[in-house]
Amino acid sequence: MTLILPLADDDATARLGTDLAAILRAGDTVLLSGGIGAGKTHLARALIRARTGETDIPSPTFTLVQTYEGDPAIWHADLYRLSHPDEVIELGLDAAMEEAICLIEWPDRLGDLAPDTALRIALEVEGEGRLARLDGPAALLARLRARQADALLRAGGWDEALRAPLAGDASARGYQRLTGAAGRAILMDAPPRSGDDPADFVAVAAHLRGIGLSAPQVLGADIAQGFLLLEDLGDALFARLLEGDPTREAALYAAATDVLIHLQAAPPMPGLPDLSARDWAEAVAPAFDSYGGRGAEAAIPALAEAIRHHADGPRVMILRDYHAENLLWLPDRAGLAAVGLLDFQLAQMGQPAYDLVSLLQDARRDVSPAVEEAMIARFDPSAAFRAQYAVMGAQRALRILGIFARLAVRGKPAYLRLIPRVWDQLHRNLAHPALTEVAGHLDLPAPTPAHLDRIARCRP
Repeated sequence: MTLILPLADDDATARLGTDLAAILRAGDTVLLSGGIGAGKTHLARALIRARTGETDIPSPTFTLVQTYEGDPAIWHADLYRLSHPDEVIELGLDAAMEEAICLIEWPDRLGDLAPDTALRIALEVEGEGRLARLDGPAALLARLRARQADALLRAGGWDEALRAPLAGDASARGYQRLTGAAGRAILMDAPPRSGDDPADFVAVAAHLRGIGLSAPQVLGADIAQGFLLLEDLGDALFARLLEGDPTREAALYAAATDVLIHLQAAPPMPGLPDLSARDWAEAVAPAFDSYGGRGAEAAIPALAEAIRHHADGPRVMILRDYHAENLLWLPDRAGLAAVGLLDFQLAQMGQPAYDLVSLLQDARRDVSPAVEEAMIARFDPSAAFRAQYAVMGAQRALRILGIFARLAVRGKPAYLRLIPRVWDQLHRNLAHPALTEVAGHLDLPAPTPAHLDRIARCRP
């Protein structure tokens, strides 16, 4: 597991050391790398000070090792002057790594003696501060993130709340439900530099609430560390409700479609990104790079031309991941506010059909053909919109094929079982006359068990 943390200044570096001091245990080893002046010793000193209360913490540059009593003891080593890993054994570090907390600068000198379970922290100067890249066991980094969230929870009075993990999605974000004296709330953990900026979530949520829609209230925020404390909108996800009672499909999808109509009629949030037709077309490249196939050189330009011709009119605000697992039913709220919204932080300007395709051509569940047809007619019954719907549907399906394949290669094989549904959606869209040229250039293998197995084994 990897965690990237921007450290704005020396105080932020020291806070990381303090947080590490709280979560490290006997037998944990921290390998600190980075150039001279990158902050290795500053981080180690903060950790030792927080753990032991010691204030006289010399650099081990000349002594090679400094030890500090405690339960467990701490060994702080600087191996810069070592010439062979055998000298590590002479120092007793190999034994210490089994029973103490060891902080080791210049860890490349360890050779094969570096523990597989070590936490590796690479520091580099970035602007006026530093960037720390942490690689290590998932359980250890999860303890660190829990510790880093404590300040936000204390400030909001949630530090004594019970925490229960909630199911996540394909992103790096994690969620916990907090239950305490004040009721319930949601802790969002969006690690810095992981693709989603919690500041975007805050801004988009405020816009959506401002036009009468139900995005969660933001109860607290630590943007630098990547944490948000959010209103808990409950568990009544559309997908869950429909699994229990499929007869509600038409009513729930009508409400969700009406939210899109309202969102697109309202003035959009200022400053949103607005991609060109070429940008939208090039976003399908993972379908060729990760899913496997040929024809990208001709298919991508043909798709760009189809988008320009059929879908490149006036843009509207889109939420991008608008589907049944990101929508909640809130029966105590009236009108459009009865639809709770999640996962909208990547909102941008886009084509009117995009979010409707996301809703009705859901990668995770089948929407009945009758409901799909009824919602298209409810949104825009024109022939021109049908062409736009097919074009953006093909673009989205191609992109998702590539994304799901890439996720499978990166250790999330559950996404492979969704690919056949997306494949069927792709070919339904490609049957529209607006996509004849695109279809003619595509050469993608069908998602047979053999092909999906090749993807899982990293050989698409």
